[in-house]
Amino acid sequence: MTADVPAVSLAALRSLVSRVTDRPIVVVGDVMLDQFTIGRVQRISPEAPVPVVEHIGDEVRLGGAANVAHNIRALGATPRLIGLVGGDDAAATLRAALGTAGIAADGLIEDRSRPTTRKVRIVTTRHQQVARVDYESEAEAGGAIEAALLAAVDRASADAAIVVVSDYLKGVVTPALMRGLAERRARTGVPVLVDPKIPHLAYYARTTLVTPNNHEAEAATHLRIRTNADVSRAAAAFRERAGCKGVLITRGEQGMWLLADGVEGALGATAREVADVTGAGDTVIATLALALAAGASTTEAAYLANVAAGIVVGKFGPATASATELLAQLSLSLGR
Repeated sequence: MTADVPAVSLAALRSLVSRVTDRPIVVVGDVMLDQFTIGRVQRISPEAPVPVVEHIGDEVRLGGAANVAHNIRALGATPRLIGLVGGDDAAATLRAALGTAGIAADGLIEDRSRPTTRKVRIVTTRHQQVARVDYESEAEAGGAIEAALLAAVDRASADAAIVVVSDYLKGVVTPALMRGLAERRARTGVPVLVDPKIPHLAYYARTTLVTPNNHEAEAATHLRIRTNADVSRAAAAFRERAGCKGVLITRGEQGMWLLADGVEGALGATAREVADVTGAGDTVIATLALALAAGASTTEAAYLANVAAGIVVGKFGPATASATELLAQLSLSLGR
């Protein structure tokens, strides 16, 4: 075990950011609509000990797998997004938001038996969250809906540079879907990256790289993570239990831990100020995918993802990092 992953050059990382692939990056997973109801709090309700929020406005953003695709698009590449929506107004709003972001919505499969996954957050003008209401179904896709998903993934992956799985336990990620992706990776060598949820740990066998956060790694391995020695043991145990090739554990203010392709070690956090960690994992896996598709080593891709995460946690809500922001932050982070 080493304390830190090997250093990479600023010139190499800059080159990777500029080498955006022409081949599409497939994103399959649980798409979401993040809705923010924004208001001002000046008093407590006389009916109950809760704040009264005076409504100012509403804002919607892409979440879940849709936010992964948005991050890929913001960095200049072309995502092919595949997921499930309901037959409701939220689906129409989600499609419109994807169109505004320049992302095709033709890979969204409509399932009228479920709602479009939507998280409604009531927040103050200072970005303090008062409450959240979730509209969702956790039932895994089956029958004709699962078949439609599998067919869409197969079509989209035919000429893809890489496949990203964004798993939020909202029905898209099934054993059959993951088996199909693993078999495709074995045949073609196209990498499969997974942003995981621990109840699906067994689904991720034979994938290229899985990106649990610190809490998920602890839950999967039943190990406490406090030191580098702890996280090294947890990464090895996670890789064994998931049956994946590599692991990148995201650790918030403590950065990341990489165990992949014969490299192991820490990457220190780059964020100067943390405003909101919502969607940071989406940015990490999107940047990893884009960098690997551009020819990066796993170490170089992890460096870029670490820097991109440091950018988006300084923003409110699910956010993206542009290539311009990434290049500027690279110079600051590497200090040369």
